[in-house]
Amino acid sequence: MAVKVAIIYYSSYGATHAMAERLAETAEKQGAEVRLRHVRETAPAEAYESQDAWKAHLDEIADRAVAEPEDIEWADVVVMGSPTRYGHVTSQLQGYLDTLGPLWSEGKLADKVYTAFTSTQTKRGGQETTLLALHTTFMHLGGIIVAPGYTDPSKFVDGNPYGASKVTGESSELDGTDTDALDHLVTRAIGVAQKLTA
Repeated sequence: MAVKVAIIYYSSYGATHAMAERLAETAEKQGAEVRLRHVRETAPAEAYESQDAWKAHLDEIADRAVAEPEDIEWADVVVMGSPTRYGHVTSQLQGYLDTLGPLWSEGKLADKVYTAFTSTQTKRGGQETTLLALHTTFMHLGGIIVAPGYTDPSKFVDGNPYGASKVTGESSELDGTDTDALDHLVTRAIGVAQKLTA
């Protein structure tokens, strides 16, 4: 049976969205069944209407599937992503996490593989703390955290053993270092899930 992978993320300007799309593409190449789901925008309209790039991204994803708690229940692997806000996840992603209580209380989010990705404008701009914050959430859900560690040569290039991360300040376009880290992240998570379900 194919491993079921839910990629759940929030993105304001599109960089984290591009990361999520790469993860989905790689997971599908691994034979996984994938649900790519963005988190609903909860910022006030005056915030995103005043910033062209933010508004353009919202328009781009307007018809795409929105994340629901059931997407995690369905999955064997959950890959969760958020831009960094003051060293933590965005309020939009946190709002989604706050809807998970009913399924959590029934134990339906436990015993799954979880891993994470993030983006920041600057180097060391809170990437590790954001990923660790997500890991803390995964522990509360009873998840099995699969960090990339230094289990692939690509990790000695991007230098992030906690997850995959992108610095957007110089360019929001994914480069080879970014795609290598994302590919390894989701491939490793799927591989561990396959071992757990064997």
